[in-house]
Amino acid sequence: MTEKANILDEQAIDRALTRIAHEIIERNKGIDKCILVGIKTRGAFLAKRLALKIEQFEGKKIRSGELDITLYRDDLVLKNENKEPLVQQVDIEHDVTDMKVVLVDDVLYTGRTVRAAMDAVMDLGRPASVQLAVLVDRGHRELPIRPDYVGKNIPTSSGERVVVSVEEKDGKNSVSIHSI
Repeated sequence: MTEKANILDEQAIDRALTRIAHEIIERNKGIDKCILVGIKTRGAFLAKRLALKIEQFEGKKIRSGELDITLYRDDLVLKNENKEPLVQQVDIEHDVTDMKVVLVDDVLYTGRTVRAAMDAVMDLGRPASVQLAVLVDRGHRELPIRPDYVGKNIPTSSGERVVVSVEEKDGKNSVSIHSI
């Protein structure tokens, strides 16, 4: 893969997350009935950042958790040495029933990850609503899924890949487009 362009730097990512945090608060008229759920791996880190920003703005913590959707994928390819799906833990300590669940992911592409995440959330209870926050929407949907909160729309071709790097996992914060 060859990097074609750096789309977002650390400051641009922070500004996008700040805007998304404000939009979540505004749309839901506060955070009392909300749960932020980060889709592992990078979505979980972004959800933690959003939770901190929301806490700063609202003066109280928002419920949050993490979700691994590996077993819910219809195109499962990640496997361990035993050829079994590699499953990470689900870390949602709150009941999702009658709550507004805000799924957080790094890149929205075909929509399959989000569909899998919705299936996983529904297995935990029946939320009042499910909303979607993504740092990057790159288009090319295969399923009728649309984000409620978007950091940046980045039109791409199918021969490109959007790479989100986060400090917690990759040692830097950036979003770039790479040619495959």
